[in-house]
Amino acid sequence: MNQKKYFYYPGCSLKGTGKSYEKSLLAVFKYLEMDIPELPDWNCCGATTYMSIDELASFKMAVRNLSIAEKEERDIIAPCSACYMVLNKTIHFIKEYPDIREKICEAVKKANLKEVYEGKVKVRHPLDVLINDVGIEKIKSKVKRTLGGIRVFSYYGCLLTRPFTEFDNPRYPVNLDRIVEATGAETVESALKTKCCGGSLSGTIEEVGFRLSYLILREAKRKGAHLIVTVCPLCQFNLEVYQDRMEKMFKDKLSIPVIYFTQLLGVAFGIDEKELGFNHHIIYPEILYQKAAV
Repeated sequence: MNQKKYFYYPGCSLKGTGKSYEKSLLAVFKYLEMDIPELPDWNCCGATTYMSIDELASFKMAVRNLSIAEKEERDIIAPCSACYMVLNKTIHFIKEYPDIREKICEAVKKANLKEVYEGKVKVRHPLDVLINDVGIEKIKSKVKRTLGGIRVFSYYGCLLTRPFTEFDNPRYPVNLDRIVEATGAETVESALKTKCCGGSLSGTIEEVGFRLSYLILREAKRKGAHLIVTVCPLCQFNLEVYQDRMEKMFKDKLSIPVIYFTQLLGVAFGIDEKELGFNHHIIYPEILYQKAAV
């Protein structure tokens, strides 16, 4: 087993609407005998919405988390695509813009952190860790219930693979598909796998946000997918929670389960259903347990 050290950075979403993501993520990593303690005294990453208003303030919030992790020489595992993007964007700007780095360093000192982030630790998405540190063959060897007969729409969202990801193809990523296929499930090909779900527009300009989410759900349905698997808490929320309203708006029957890739892995690994957080979802993925073969 790989001996790399990590801190788990939940961000705000995995302690709230993404609770099932946190439960299934921790259960899967525990099953794989990987130690991922929570980053101590973490704060908000700076968030994409805040970054759009005051980018420097967002960087200062992000770098505090990076500095804490670097003190213990542990990479950060950031499951939320927005957190992953903001933390990695901060690293890039520290390296590329000396004037911004200087202002960030001043803020870190005011926060009573002696160590200023020097770029010794990385921000990783759990998909990256599972693919590159654990490995597909190891994952396959841990599968106890194969998910043959289940057709999965692998949905990456727009933030994970662009613009800072180094572990997958930014325009046509494949690593989530590899994880899905390791469980025995079948992936469906789609050009919409990285199309935006609408993000926070579902809470501000509903008709725009709903239309963007509906296009993805309609594509999954058209492709004959039994469920959608995603890597982002906001994508999961947008695609699942508003389906009844989208059905009325677009006069189309949907009812497509939207789950996290860690939940799919958890079922394939034979982890107890109670540990995977399906009780937090509106649409229960019944087909997973109908077709899972021991």
